[in-house]
Amino acid sequence: MKCPFCGYEESKVVDSRSTDEGNRIRRRRECLKCAQRFTTYEIIEHLPIVVVKKDKSREAFDRVKLLNGLIRACEKRPVALSVLEKAVDDIENQLQNSLEREVTSTKIGEYAMEKLMKIDDVAYVRFASVYRQFKDINSFHEAINKLLENG
Repeated sequence: MKCPFCGYEESKVVDSRSTDEGNRIRRRRECLKCAQRFTTYEIIEHLPIVVVKKDKSREAFDRVKLLNGLIRACEKRPVALSVLEKAVDDIENQLQNSLEREVTSTKIGEYAMEKLMKIDDVAYVRFASVYRQFKDINSFHEAINKLLENG
C-alpha cells in the first residue's frame, strides 16, 4: 500500500476493524519508511453476473426477479419470506463463487428448483411446471417422480 505522505510502497497493518456490518474492513497502517500512520478501507468487490437467456439475449442478474419467482411459486403456502430470501442469497453466492461471469437462465432455474425441492413440495411442482413449460401430463408426472425419489 502506497504511503500518502512519502509515496513509499511498503507499510504494515497496525489495526484492523470490521465496519458497515462486515461489508468493509478499516485498516490502520504505518509506513515503513517515514513512520506516518494512515487509514485504508477494503470492500468486497462483487463482479456483475450476466444471465444468458434462452433466446441468447443477455441481462444483468436480478435477485429481485428470482425472489419474485419463488414467492409466486410459494403463494398460499406456509413458507416464510425469510426462507425464500435465504434461498436467493444462497443461489447468488453460488453464482458469485463460480468462476463464470455468464450463467444461463436454465442453470439459475435448476438452482431454484433444488432449493424449492427442500423447502416445499407444492412450490417445487408449481415452479417446475412454469419453468419447464409442461406440455402434457407425462412432463408433470416426471416432476412428481423426481420429487418422490428425492423425498
